[in-house]
Amino acid sequence: MSAVAQRVEAAERLLDLVIALTHTTRWMTKRQIRTQVNGYADAVSDDAFERMFERDKDLLREMGVPIVVEHDAAHEDDVGYRIDTEGYTLPPVSFTPAEVGVLSLAAELWQDASLRSFAGRAMTKLRAVGPAADPDAHAGLALRVRGPEAAFAPLLEAIDARQTVTFTYRAASTGQVARRTVQPWRILSRDHGWYLVGMDTDRGAPRAFRLSRISGRVRATGAPGAFTVPPDVDVESLLARARPRSGTAHLAILPDRAAALRVRAADGGTDTASPGGGPLTDRDLVTVPFADLEVLAEDIAGYAESVLVLGPPELRESVLRRLRAIAALDTGDRADG
Repeated sequence: MSAVAQRVEAAERLLDLVIALTHTTRWMTKRQIRTQVNGYADAVSDDAFERMFERDKDLLREMGVPIVVEHDAAHEDDVGYRIDTEGYTLPPVSFTPAEVGVLSLAAELWQDASLRSFAGRAMTKLRAVGPAADPDAHAGLALRVRGPEAAFAPLLEAIDARQTVTFTYRAASTGQVARRTVQPWRILSRDHGWYLVGMDTDRGAPRAFRLSRISGRVRATGAPGAFTVPPDVDVESLLARARPRSGTAHLAILPDRAAALRVRAADGGTDTASPGGGPLTDRDLVTVPFADLEVLAEDIAGYAESVLVLGPPELRESVLRRLRAIAALDTGDRADG
């Protein structure tokens, strides 16, 4: 392994320094820090160590870590460093069982998104130091966010880096698929889904994009720091133009299939098809209102031949498009085999 690969990362060195200065029984001199704290042995000279240590001290103080300089009363040249634990340690965190229950419920919001692991670790720590939640307090409640994680994470990174991205997008109004180049400004949650707001550089105007209509990979194509986010963006107007198509779906469902769709049926929206009805024989006719055509199409496609879409035509085409894509993948797999 090369010497470069063995070098300690700055973040790891800072963490080790905080741990050492927090747990020292008295204080630590510079000599002790250089020899005992992981990372400072990388310094090639005394001057390099001095510069490294001074930068780390300044950075920790900027982060609010109270580093105290101590002097020996008998030997003024004996200088040491420690962290003032009284000014650094947070007071105990205390929650009632009901509050832990509410936090647990909120953490479930992220179970299908890229922040799931962080939420899970946070709740584990809270349960370790606090009372257990009342299991009956929130019975029957469950929070979910349908998160297209493949688009969410790279877009979040591009927003942070101020970096232009490209992706393939299906327009809500026309269903047309096109390549879009966007300066991403922010991500928002509306209408049970996620939206990207940014500058569409090909059209020279701000636009909002629903993440569920992004297909394929999101690619960063520009240099970091390439743009600034304007402070006066009319987000709600942009979102209004990108909101999903809503309406009512007319479905023909095989008996005892697609229970999740049946429970969403409008009042009086289920009838049994008449005998002799051709392909609809023995199917139940179900009317289901929807707020997002593409989301409903995704749900229906998962039932394959168990559910037939009678209308509207754009919903039927959206379902067929997904089924054709699945069939193409299956054909490709069998050809490779």
